[in-house]
Amino acid sequence: MIASQRRFRTRFGCLPDMPDLRELYLEMVTDHAKRPRNRGAVAGADHQAHGNNPLCGDKLRITLRLDGDRIEEVAFDGEGCAISTASADLMAETICGKTLDEARVLFRGFKDMVTGVQESTDLGKLAVFAGVREFPMRVKCATLAWHTMIAALEGRGEATTE
Repeated sequence: MIASQRRFRTRFGCLPDMPDLRELYLEMVTDHAKRPRNRGAVAGADHQAHGNNPLCGDKLRITLRLDGDRIEEVAFDGEGCAISTASADLMAETICGKTLDEARVLFRGFKDMVTGVQESTDLGKLAVFAGVREFPMRVKCATLAWHTMIAALEGRGEATTE
């Protein structure tokens, strides 16, 4: 194992017999970017917002339907890079069924992880985006869907990474 792999595994808690997190990141981002499971629009959505990342050209719309304080359904549509698309898809998968407070906690945890404020804690599949912090220009791609989801829940209608 080369030194950079050893540092990466140490930093992200990978055990020697676990697959390299970078490979998992590439697999997961590629899979969710090419075959997003949550692309589209939620029928009867009661919250929506448009998001824009002018640096990369990502533009998306998040639609949500709530049942009381719980996110019943969420989807996204638009155009974006692989990181933006994969992040939006995994965000939708992760927050569906969560309460509004749980979704906000996930947003803060995801944002803190990709900006390097703190290591990932209990983010499940989202932990594969931890390496994005090494590429500051890509942080905005990874967080666009999340900022847009919060804008939708707060009734702001628009979010931007600027």
